[in-house]
Amino acid sequence: MAEKMYIATGRRKTSTAVVKLVKGKGRVFVNGKTLAAYIGNRPALEMMIYRPLALTDNQTNFDVRVKVVGGGVSSQSGAIRHGISRALVEYNEELKSVLKSEGLLTRDAREKERKKYGRKRARKRFQFSKR
Repeated sequence: MAEKMYIATGRRKTSTAVVKLVKGKGRVFVNGKTLAAYIGNRPALEMMIYRPLALTDNQTNFDVRVKVVGGGVSSQSGAIRHGISRALVEYNEELKSVLKSEGLLTRDAREKERKKYGRKRARKRFQFSKR
């Protein structure tokens, strides 16, 4: 019989991560690569991703398999963290209070503001010359 798998979706900016938690040794695979190979030498992003697992003492209990699309590496890391948190709640409802108090279950709703016409970017204006 196949082992139990906990699946959840995490999002941030334009990134979407589908996270699968499987019983294992604490390895993380993102889009078929190891975490270190995927995000490169960025310890801050690595710590961000491991945060929900560390808070709930599940670093060595699960292997994490992620499929992530959209955005950059930083927003993808945020999406992965969100997905892992949601999957842990699916695994054990009692972890919800710990993760909620740390703000890991809340989707970061900040998005890029659209560019307006007559402007360089969303808010930046072209240089103004009085004379």
